[in-house]
Amino acid sequence: MLGFDSRTAKVVWTAALMMLLFYAVYLSATTIIVVIFAVFFSYVLFPLVELTQRWLPKRVPRTVSISLVFLVVLGLAGTAVALFGSQIESEAVALSQKLPTQLNAEDVSNKIPLPGFIEPMRERIMSFVRTQIAAGTDQAVPLAKQFGEGLMHAAGNLIYVVLIPVLSFLLIKQAPEMRREFLSGMASTNKTLWRGIIDDLDVLLSKYVRALLLLSLATLVAYSIAFSLLDVPYALLLAGISALLEFIPFAGPLGAIVITLAIALLSGHEHMLWLAGFFLAYRLFQDYVINPMLMSEGVEVSPLLVIIGLLAGDQLGGVVGIFLSVPVMAAAKIVAVRIMAARAKAKAAALANPPAVPVTVTVTAPDATSPPAPVADTPARLP
Repeated sequence: MLGFDSRTAKVVWTAALMMLLFYAVYLSATTIIVVIFAVFFSYVLFPLVELTQRWLPKRVPRTVSISLVFLVVLGLAGTAVALFGSQIESEAVALSQKLPTQLNAEDVSNKIPLPGFIEPMRERIMSFVRTQIAAGTDQAVPLAKQFGEGLMHAAGNLIYVVLIPVLSFLLIKQAPEMRREFLSGMASTNKTLWRGIIDDLDVLLSKYVRALLLLSLATLVAYSIAFSLLDVPYALLLAGISALLEFIPFAGPLGAIVITLAIALLSGHEHMLWLAGFFLAYRLFQDYVINPMLMSEGVEVSPLLVIIGLLAGDQLGGVVGIFLSVPVMAAAKIVAVRIMAARAKAKAAALANPPAVPVTVTVTAPDATSPPAPVADTPARLP
């Protein structure tokens, strides 16, 4: 009537609500990111809380166990910063002071090693390299300015760093109750489906976050020892940067290797082949031994999807998008697999127990004009 279609109106209304939801998520992106990191930090500390509860008497409240774990972890983190922070700061200051002179095109081109059969062509190759380095040096100043502005912006948002442990404390304390309330408001069929999804996501996040933490710690220790033995300049600073970049899948470790090799080359390091050999051996050991062992279940995403997810995450959210790309894809896969399994199970149950089809029996009344049906003579039976 009057050209109004109720079905079209429902579709438009649903699309408008979805757009409003996406816009609200966009406006609250910072808050959502803080909550996500709080969830990840909770998965790091949750096993320690469970272990503490086993050792403490049962009459001790759960809040006391959580508080003890947080105090110990934050105390260890503060101790590590106090022990190594000054050395890392001094190395960072020294690097920032020497880097402009080390980026001199003539010096850099002369430090690049070439095979013997290419040595006669060094001058032509070095001329091209000098041009590229000069162009890169011109672009380094605005890039450094943007990086400094980013650090100042991060320093102005230190409140979020404080909020992450607070939110993690509350999440660990109230997680069991939140799960019960979430499942209690659902029907029995949906409750089974969502209980399975929550269990799978719990395994996924716990495996992923703890694996990343262990891989980062292993990288920090291995790189610090190797850089010290090979006399790599700014050893602790480069090891710390590599450990932080370990949290970014695929691109992070590769970027750490490139940064370390570039700084070592600019600093005139004499053991470049040994350093490259160490990187090759360590990455093979970590990527094919440690990583599969730590992520043996839960995180099962093909390398192709990982690369596509990294590119999409970079376009959508930068470094944070890259960091979240793998767990988001793995979580989406878990939800899709669970839903398809629930539908297949319901379909199989319907085929095994088909509904009863009602049978209609039509009774025709006899016509009054038709003669009665003949009755056969039946002899009477005597008792």
